[in-house]
Amino acid sequence: MAPGAGEGEVVVSCGEDGTVRVVGGPAAASDVTRAVLDVAGAVLAWPVLGGAELPTAEIHDAARAQQWLWAVYGEQVAAAVHACAVGELAHVRVPAEPTPLAGSAARLGFGHWSARWWPASQLDGIPALQPDVLGLELAALTHTCQQLFDTDDDQPDDCVAELVGDHEAALDALIQWWHSTPPSSGTALRLESVLRTVDDAADGAGLDGEALRHLRAALDRPRPDGTRVEAIALFARHDDYALAAGEPLVTGGRVIARGVGINDWRRYPPGFVDASEAAVSWTARALGARRQIEVEVVAHIAAPVAEVPLAAEVRVNDGPRSRVPLSRRVDVWSGRADLDVPAGETEPRIELGVLLPGFDPGPGPEGGADREAIRTLARRRLATAAAAAQPEPLDSPPHNGTSAPFLAEIAAATTDEDY
Repeated sequence: MAPGAGEGEVVVSCGEDGTVRVVGGPAAASDVTRAVLDVAGAVLAWPVLGGAELPTAEIHDAARAQQWLWAVYGEQVAAAVHACAVGELAHVRVPAEPTPLAGSAARLGFGHWSARWWPASQLDGIPALQPDVLGLELAALTHTCQQLFDTDDDQPDDCVAELVGDHEAALDALIQWWHSTPPSSGTALRLESVLRTVDDAADGAGLDGEALRHLRAALDRPRPDGTRVEAIALFARHDDYALAAGEPLVTGGRVIARGVGINDWRRYPPGFVDASEAAVSWTARALGARRQIEVEVVAHIAAPVAEVPLAAEVRVNDGPRSRVPLSRRVDVWSGRADLDVPAGETEPRIELGVLLPGFDPGPGPEGGADREAIRTLARRRLATAAAAAQPEPLDSPPHNGTSAPFLAEIAAATTDEDY
């Protein structure tokens, strides 16, 4: 818990810059382990590995935040935030009353985290999440959480129309999945809830189009007793991605060193690089008097095939950092460059990582333990999702907390035989 907070309590305090902070649990150690949501007047954050459903709030506009504070934390916390904002209090412990909106907000934050940090890896056997399926459930959750947002344009996570428009290609597959799933099962209940909420959201946003008209017609008709369609038939990949399919960069030369680089997920966008710790490898060769490094990085299955400026950053013997441009060939990003190695050096110390210039925040503290904890979390969630895909009925609809699997997780757990 936060310093000074007891069970069921949060700490409300005011900083020197006027920001009001609400803390009810431990903070996440890094960007990789923190789910974040931009809302009216504040930023909410949850530790992904801790499972807390009450967020930490950094409130920069307490007046705007009042529209949702009471509905997330309870009225006593909302009153304490107001008192801190107007200078009546500086630090106080307050009982919190978690609400359904708090659970939905936590789930929405985790969904955005999954879109950015899910550790999809051929090497580690962790399947990717289907982005259109995840996007539509995020649209439904955003609509459910509309009380968190207002009309100002400083909330990038208030993006219902964009999410529906960008991911409506998955609507037909979701409708087929819903129609073919036993109606009393948890998956069918989740599918129907998402589809109806997406329909409401699209209607509220004034969206139209063939896919949405098909959705509305499907929801207006009685649910048919259709033939069961396995998710694998709806979401299986159709591409020529084959692991380790490329040819060696060069032949010849004397190998003087080889190793595995750091695969820091913060340094490139999602969908570029396989998330495994073993995805980044390098070989240093002596070619006559020259010294050259060859870099190979296993690509994510969704990695762009168009030319992009992905690069490897190389450092030799604690010297200056240099960059090696990389290009994609089938399943591997690869490149090579000359190394500045002192004459007579036989065992150079080489550090190497992969990045996207312009996106890269720069090297930070090594986060291997955090990344491994996230892989463990992903495997646990996929096991839960596989169990949720079974046709047994549930006594009640699945709740909106972060522990309930997303439809994209259920699809990933039951369709991707290549993993």
